[in-house]
Amino acid sequence: MRRTEWLQETRRMRFEEAYEGWTESRLTQEEAVLSLGVCARIFRRYIDRYKEEGP
Repeated sequence: MRRTEWLQETRRMRFEEAYEGWTESRLTQEEAVLSLGVCARIFRRYIDRYKEEGP
């Protein structure tokens, strides 16, 4: 696996963990954002894309 593919897969897995925690109310949006290292706007964009395209 190339480094780029590995990074994308890692980012996807981290998002899915944060999203799952947020949807199950184990994390606040702020906590999810901090765990991903992105701003709230980017997190919302990720959520929209995830809902449209799936994992």
